[in-house]
Amino acid sequence: MVQSASSSAASSASSGSRQKLDPVTRNALRYTVSAKEYEVLHQYLASRAPSVQKRALPPRKYEAIVQTKHDASVSTVRASLRVFAMTYAALKGWDVISRRLRPNNTNTKNTGPKASNLRLSASLSLILLFHRLLYRFFLRLRASLLEPSARPFRRRNPRISLGLTSRYTPAVGAALSGLFLGVCPASQLRISAAIYAFSRSLEFAYNAAEEKGIWGKRGKPDWVGSWMLMPFACGQLLHAFVFDRECFPTNYGSFILKRSPEYIQQRPSTYPADKAWPATFDIVDGLAEISRLRWPAFVSPILFPAAKQYLPASISHLSPITAPAHPAITNTSCALLHPHDPSCMRTYVKYFIAAFPSTARFFTVIYAVFALMSYKSFIQNPMQQLNRLAAKILRMSLFITGSIGTAWGSICLFATYLPRNTLATQRWFLSGFLGGFWAFVARRGQRSSFIYSARMSLDSFWKVGVKRGWWKGVKGGDVMLFATSLALINALYETQPKAVRGAMIRKGMGVLRGEGWVDRTVTQEEQNIPPSELEEKKEE
Repeated sequence: MVQSASSSAASSASSGSRQKLDPVTRNALRYTVSAKEYEVLHQYLASRAPSVQKRALPPRKYEAIVQTKHDASVSTVRASLRVFAMTYAALKGWDVISRRLRPNNTNTKNTGPKASNLRLSASLSLILLFHRLLYRFFLRLRASLLEPSARPFRRRNPRISLGLTSRYTPAVGAALSGLFLGVCPASQLRISAAIYAFSRSLEFAYNAAEEKGIWGKRGKPDWVGSWMLMPFACGQLLHAFVFDRECFPTNYGSFILKRSPEYIQQRPSTYPADKAWPATFDIVDGLAEISRLRWPAFVSPILFPAAKQYLPASISHLSPITAPAHPAITNTSCALLHPHDPSCMRTYVKYFIAAFPSTARFFTVIYAVFALMSYKSFIQNPMQQLNRLAAKILRMSLFITGSIGTAWGSICLFATYLPRNTLATQRWFLSGFLGGFWAFVARRGQRSSFIYSARMSLDSFWKVGVKRGWWKGVKGGDVMLFATSLALINALYETQPKAVRGAMIRKGMGVLRGEGWVDRTVTQEEQNIPPSELEEKKEE
């Protein structure tokens, strides 16, 4: 009896100590760990440290504390804190890796990246936090205003009530959280995020309009597609590459120049080492200067050795390329682009022969890596998948090779057949525009690539306009553009979730709203399927 009484007293004391938990610690656990995670953590710590059982709450007691009426707000704060911690840890890890890859910068002390990482992480977490809070707030406000008891308010304020009771109000109101992008430092990353959201919102709006039948009964023509963006994007990018390189994406420039044999002359192996050879971008700058000089005729030093000046003074540094040019060449641009061959057409054909194999190898490596991710489909039908992969590689290689080659070759075409003063600088846009028509070859399955190029062109075009004074940049304009684009995406996701293409994006929208990692289109399809068919589908 004495032993049982003492044991019961000890158990009651231990249970009492378990129930008495510091309120600060309890709230910290509530906003950090969910009930299921706490149960797993409790089991792990109990197996490693039995003394934890005497101090920690049991999982059932913790679950009772967590599952209160404020559980939605708690889970929202919890998710926001996790996004902040994970983003900051990832950025911090990337900084460490990049510092080790660049050993020369290890001694430099710069507090800028630390502050930018902190602000970027805070921006993402605040967007998630307030998007969920605002969406839930406007959802409850709309429901309360639709109740019969709110009829007097609706009569007194018809316009306000019409706006607050709209189907789009929670979606658009939650998009105000996009203003927290302003917490992120004003950098290229923030501009890219705004342009990405803007382009995706326009894409989803087009998808919604297409679902409603904008093409009529006949449907969309086969030749219409996202490839039609490429002529305009290529034209603008090529013009910016020649005249406004600081407004041009660097990766695009290096990609073009590496795949421009026969047109960008490299230093010959027999050229004397003590003499200077024009750099790659010096050649591009020389072409821009030739355009400004309105395409002067070429004076061959081989035919006219007594001439005082073979090239204009502003491009005289390019004489190592043009001096040995073929005497039959009459245009300075041709002497700079293909000095050893007077035939522009033959140079164009030789370019294809030289550039196509390397471009095909490049895309073979890229698409092979993506194909490994979907190896299951290869195992099921290897020949069909190989044929699709080969066709995709050939189409994309032909598109890139033809686009770059046509852009360079058409410069020779315009210099030969157009008057000198006709579209002196604008013909670079026309050259890129013609090259962009090669996108028709790869028009199937490359929508993301075309829209990516359009985003790069939009970013470049905006920077060129600011540089040349066509318009003035608005302070915080990228943040407002991001919030507006997020409102449009939210509204489309609310009414036509299928228009928001991409399962990952739809699931991300579900996370933003607090609905979980779910795809609304899949759940809607399951709701429309009869229970018997749904069970058969699950069994399969």
